Amino acid sequence: MKRKIQILAAGALAATGTAALAQEEVTFGTNWVAQAEHGGFYQSVADGTYAECGLDVTIVPGGPQVNNRALMLAGRMDFHMGGDLLQAFSAVEQGIPVVSVAAIFQKHPQVILAHPGAAESWEDLKDLTLLIGDNGFQSYYQWMIAAHGFTPEQRQPYTFNPAPFLADTGIGMQGYLSSEPYLVEQEGGFVPEVFLIADAGYSTYATTIETMADTIAERPEIVTCFVEGSILGWYNYLYGDNAAANALIMEANPEMTQDKINYAIEKMLENGIVISGDAEEVGIGVITDEQVGGFYEAMVEAGVVSDGLDWQSAYTTDFVGNGLGMDLVPE
Repeated sequence: MKRKIQILAAGALAATGTAALAQEEVTFGTNWVAQAEHGGFYQSVADGTYAECGLDVTIVPGGPQVNNRALMLAGRMDFHMGGDLLQAFSAVEQGIPVVSVAAIFQKHPQVILAHPGAAESWEDLKDLTLLIGDNGFQSYYQWMIAAHGFTPEQRQPYTFNPAPFLADTGIGMQGYLSSEPYLVEQEGGFVPEVFLIADAGYSTYATTIETMADTIAERPEIVTCFVEGSILGWYNYLYGDNAAANALIMEANPEMTQDKINYAIEKMLENGIVISGDAEEVGIGVITDEQVGGFYEAMVEAGVVSDGLDWQSAYTTDFVGNGLGMDLVPE
């Protein structure tokens, strides 16, 4: 069941160069249930960062039966949390004017798991049967075939049940960095080998902030405020006091617990999910032409997206890459 979490952050409008209208109501839809991977957004609600530049932000959690992106397309939401650049390319192909204005995750958290000793390197995964879901098979697994020589035959459908993996050391399994590895530790009693596909060259951004092209054209100050507020929220969530944000996450998702949150934050920091590469130089949220273009070409070569797309219309670099918040990282 969808739950809508609305926090009316207190605080007067701050006098900033990018201040939006005082307490402008803004709705942001996530693409899954509340979790630590959404923490920076909840942080800026909880600590008043959005309110300080004039936004009253409502976060609407997603889920298996919720399509918040469709609600944004219908004009019922201002911003949406995109999954990765493939969604952005798909929108271009369909002629839908959705634009990515920030990329919170510099690395996609998709991983492949193996039993201890069954695979010591990425290449060793070729010797295993791999449980990969249909969406993964149509996207990143096609890249694994084209770029690394994996085969369709070694893939079996993943039903989001880890039991076959737990029972057979000859099987590898897809997962999300902060979810399945933790589940395996708890249910299997062992620490799996974890291979982040981003570290093997799958260079898409993830957890993007999307909005409509008309919103950028007609309300640029709102976009600036939301993006910059989100960036600051992510720095404060990862490196500051995040207790209030975590309380909101657990309120929005009763199945979330503090130990799962702690694990997720640890893994995001350890693997540079939010801060790595260009983000280390110019700040959280950065998007570059080089990375988007390189990923687009890789997906064309893998047969995942069509050649000839106007891929540069899928995003803008205007709102990110200015070093905002970098001083919040502990030395």
